Amino acid sequence: FDVDGVLLELTRAEEDAFFVPFERRYGLKGISRDWNSYAIRNDENIIAEILTRHGLPSHEHAEVVADYLDVLKLQLADGTIETIVIPGALELLQNLHGSLQMGIATANLFGAAELRLKHAGLWHHVSACAHGADGGGHKREILVRAIAATRLPKNRIVYIGDNLNDVEAGLSNGVHFIGFSTNPDRLAELKRAGASHTSNNHLDSFRLIGHLLQR
Repeated sequence: FDVDGVLLELTRAEEDAFFVPFERRYGLKGISRDWNSYAIRNDENIIAEILTRHGLPSHEHAEVVADYLDVLKLQLADGTIETIVIPGALELLQNLHGSLQMGIATANLFGAAELRLKHAGLWHHVSACAHGADGGGHKREILVRAIAATRLPKNRIVYIGDNLNDVEAGLSNGVHFIGFSTNPDRLAELKRAGASHTSNNHLDSFRLIGHLLQR
C-alpha cells in the first residue's frame, strides 16, 4: 500500500510539521507545499532539495530529519496532529491479515510513516514489509525495494496507490496495480494514466485484491 490517500489522510497539520524544522533552524517560511513541484516526490529528496535551493548545508540533512520526527512525535502525543484513517482501511487490513503478506511503499520517511500508522492503529498490519523514503528515489524505486523484500513473484503482488507516480511505479515494476481514490476526478486521472483497476472504497479494494491474486 501507499500510505497517504490509501490508508491515511494527509492533513494540513501533518504537512505543517514537515516544514517546522526549516523555520526553526533557518527562519524559512512559505516553502512550497506542492509536492509535485519538487524534482523527486520523496521526503528525503525534498529535504535535500530545500537545503540546496536555499544554500544551506547539505550535511545538516540528518538533523532536519531528526527535528521533523521529534516535532511529529510531540504533536501526535499532544493532539496537535490527529491521524485520520481512510474509511474502510482498518477493515481492509483486518480482512487481509493472516492470509497475505502486507506492507507499504511510501514516499514518507520510514520513521514518519511508522509514527503516524502506529498512532492510527494500523502499523502492526504492515510493519513486516515497510519501505519509506529512506534511501531516496522515485516511488518506482521504493517499490523495487519493497518487491525485493517480499521474495514473491511479481504476479503475486498488488500495489494500491492514489497518485500518478504510484501508477507509474506499479506499471514499471510489472505488478498488479489498483488506483484508489474517493474523488471521481482523481480516479479518472488514474485511469487515463494506465490504471486498469480502480476503486473508490476499500470493500471494492478487497474484492479486487482477491480477484487479481486468483489469476
